[in-house]
Amino acid sequence: MHPRGIRAATLALAFAALGTAGPAAAQERREGKRGDVNVFLRGGVGDYTGGLGDLTSTGPAWGVTLNVQPTTFLGFELGYEGSRNGITDGRLLEQPALIRQGGSALLKVSPPFLTAIRPFVGAGLGVSFMDVSGPAESLYASDTMPEVPLAAGVEFNRGALTAGIRTTYRVLLSEGWADGAVEDTNGGLLDASLTLGARF
Repeated sequence: MHPRGIRAATLALAFAALGTAGPAAAQERREGKRGDVNVFLRGGVGDYTGGLGDLTSTGPAWGVTLNVQPTTFLGFELGYEGSRNGITDGRLLEQPALIRQGGSALLKVSPPFLTAIRPFVGAGLGVSFMDVSGPAESLYASDTMPEVPLAAGVEFNRGALTAGIRTTYRVLLSEGWADGAVEDTNGGLLDASLTLGARF
């Protein structure tokens, strides 16, 4: 073959490779084979455990989360979470509510060979502001509370959509909002939620 013909064929092959590289990379991201970014909403129910659980009733929990998945087995989450639980204390004529607003960072680990259906476990750090809403008669007080969230769940990824189910147990490092109410303030916060969002 003439040298010019060889150069032309080489250039044609190079352009063809470049033309397929972009769609292939995008396909890998859609299938979860490479890192992607997820944004999803969370909604469910939660309640306190231990001695704190004797003071509260089950209530709604909600949140929004940004998930970065640099590899198929390792992910990082930043999220806002909130919840509302009634305080069931017979000493009060009107029952106040405990409203939690917080944020957390979570490190997640999942099997590298499962992407479309991805089970995971995670642990992290968080902080919440506990607002006692209603008459508390000095038994309860609003407080800032550090916590350690421990999570497990399953994510379902298809195309640009992501959905899932998860449960999170938060180890509370401070329970100052209930110090004036009971002696046993040991316990945590357990919630279960559904997630729904988009992948980029």
